[in-house]
Amino acid sequence: MKYNNLIVETEDGIAIVKINRPKVLNAVNKETLLELENAMHELNEDTKIRVIIITGEGKSFISGSDISRLKEFGPLEAREYSKLGHRVLDYIENMSKPVIAAINGYALGSGCELAMACDIRIAAENAKIGQPEVKLGVIPGHAGTQRLPKLVGIAKAKELIFTGDMITAQEAKDIGLVNKVVPPDKLMDDAKALAKKIISVGKNAVSLAKSAINKAFTDAGNAYEQEAFAVCFALDESKEGISAFLEKRKPNW
Repeated sequence: MKYNNLIVETEDGIAIVKINRPKVLNAVNKETLLELENAMHELNEDTKIRVIIITGEGKSFISGSDISRLKEFGPLEAREYSKLGHRVLDYIENMSKPVIAAINGYALGSGCELAMACDIRIAAENAKIGQPEVKLGVIPGHAGTQRLPKLVGIAKAKELIFTGDMITAQEAKDIGLVNKVVPPDKLMDDAKALAKKIISVGKNAVSLAKSAINKAFTDAGNAYEQEAFAVCFALDESKEGISAFLEKRKPNW
């Protein structure tokens, strides 16, 4: 499918989704979110794709929401825009395939929120990350108030959201907001290498593990893990993986 605000590329089981609005530092609007939603649904259903990498075209990941559009919002429009962002990011967080955020520059506001909805975050050394919404007199609207405390703790999340401060990639790594910091010219290579490592293991096991981990903050988490663990043993994948280990050979997934 042709997109106006995205570039979607695929190679060797990896899909790369680029937010493509470089003239506004990849600031997102309703149209961009709808395109992203459609692309992620298509990629989740594509059996050839095992891992998805989200990044930005040019010098920015996502600089936030398009402020020129926000200026036009009343309460009803704001609520609908917030609901749309929640819907898209919830889908990314809970889709069956792993999603890696390759943060190549500014990841502010909605950009930070999208990165947090991904499973793993790798940042370029020059990346800047934050939730600056209070500087506009608003608050994060795409689940930033919900995901940030889970990743960095309540106290640090409050500090970042209350001040609107941007932090460096290294600071983000130090507080657990990103997994790894790499030189800008190595970012996509590292993201692809990680994707290939994930592809090398059992895809059903990864999908079940993702779902189980996502339930860690719910009362149902322990029960779900028990059932998901049992499901693994109903699949040929586990039989092949265990046999390969015992036979000292590479599994034939």
